Amino acid sequence: MGLVGAGISGFTQAELDDVLRQSKRKRNQRFNMCGYAAPKLDVVRVGFIGLGMRGPGHVERMSKIQGVEIKAICDLVPEKVDKVKEKLKGTSHNPDTYSGSAYAWKKMVDRPDLDLIFILTPWDWHVPMAVYAMEADKHVAIEVPAAKTLEECWQLVETSERTQKHCMMMENCCYDFFEMMTLNMARDGFFGDIIHGEGAYLHDLLGLNFSKEGYQDMWRLKENATRNGNLYATHGLGPICQIMDINRGDQMDYLTSLSSNDFMMRKHAQELAEEDDFFASYANMDYRGNMNTTMVKTKKGRSIMIQHDVTSPRPYSRIHLVSGTKGIARKWPMEGVATGHSWFTEGQMNDLKEKYTPEITKKVGELAKKIGGHGGMDFMMTWRLVDCLRNGLPLDQDVYDAALWSAISPLSEWSVANRANSIDVPDFTGGAWKTNAPVDITLQGGGTTEVRV
Repeated sequence: MGLVGAGISGFTQAELDDVLRQSKRKRNQRFNMCGYAAPKLDVVRVGFIGLGMRGPGHVERMSKIQGVEIKAICDLVPEKVDKVKEKLKGTSHNPDTYSGSAYAWKKMVDRPDLDLIFILTPWDWHVPMAVYAMEADKHVAIEVPAAKTLEECWQLVETSERTQKHCMMMENCCYDFFEMMTLNMARDGFFGDIIHGEGAYLHDLLGLNFSKEGYQDMWRLKENATRNGNLYATHGLGPICQIMDINRGDQMDYLTSLSSNDFMMRKHAQELAEEDDFFASYANMDYRGNMNTTMVKTKKGRSIMIQHDVTSPRPYSRIHLVSGTKGIARKWPMEGVATGHSWFTEGQMNDLKEKYTPEITKKVGELAKKIGGHGGMDFMMTWRLVDCLRNGLPLDQDVYDAALWSAISPLSEWSVANRANSIDVPDFTGGAWKTNAPVDITLQGGGTTEVRV
């Protein structure tokens, strides 16, 4: 995909055919990374690639966790590296810096004194960097989505299994407080049998996506022009998948997806082009539809709805709805739980929080709120990752989750391009979902990692 004339093309027919072919792919599992506990690391030595939107915050939060050494940081732009290193002054961290070249990250990853690589770059780089790092004997943590194509999803799975290195997509919304509480409730049977779940990414990013000071080289705007589907499914999907034991007792079967037309992005580009010639090349592009709705059916007969809209003027929402035979929970527009025709009172909700707040939240929840990162869930995620690596414990999210949750994007693109026809969802676990144990949200005997506030 690339620039064609005055606009940007979508999937070619050959690419659509490849999505269909990859969706039917089956394979035998080489090594089961679900529940895998890598050898303990007394100290987790970390390198960061990408210091744009998300990178600096990740570095700052990591610097507060004991048992960590930030050994190296990398970005294409030298000034960004210098700025992050300056912020680490006064801490115990003095990382080496890498920049000035599109491939400076390889020199960093090749170092033998790194255990974990954080990948915080534009989406095109996620899989090449992750595969290279795992083959260099490093665990990897990748920003969302982990991959763009089904072929890339399979690459992550096969490399992680072959190298026995963790490949975790940093789906921070799995660590938000209400989501973790409802996961704990589901584990206890509060909702009964789970029937249906809903998740979304409804976030007005129109201004940011068209900002010259936003994403490097306007890369996220270009994603919205080249691809028509649910491009950012994982925030709403991840917590629902954990509640439904997807990859761990249930599995996605097939999906169908449709998008509205674009009523906003091209018009906005044309308005900007009238004032600034920089946007002239964007004014005639055929952008993705403003709202995408994707529906998934699971092997056990559950349904999932996922929505994506980053242009409409509406309040932020990830929906997070869990519906079962005994009750329902929903986070937006009002955080609530019901077991009948009315929502629980404030007092009843407080009782639920007292009973179902999981161990990890009790351990670091208040610290996470102080340190921050999307209200604390970013820090909770990073702390949990480090604690699991230091104690030799399985991660909450494995490579199969990274692949499956990311696969929604290309699968939805195929369905949108084929009048919302259904398409199979590949089983990245090779059938192991039937016996894999559910996510364990206890401290698992860990919880030993301390924090510097």
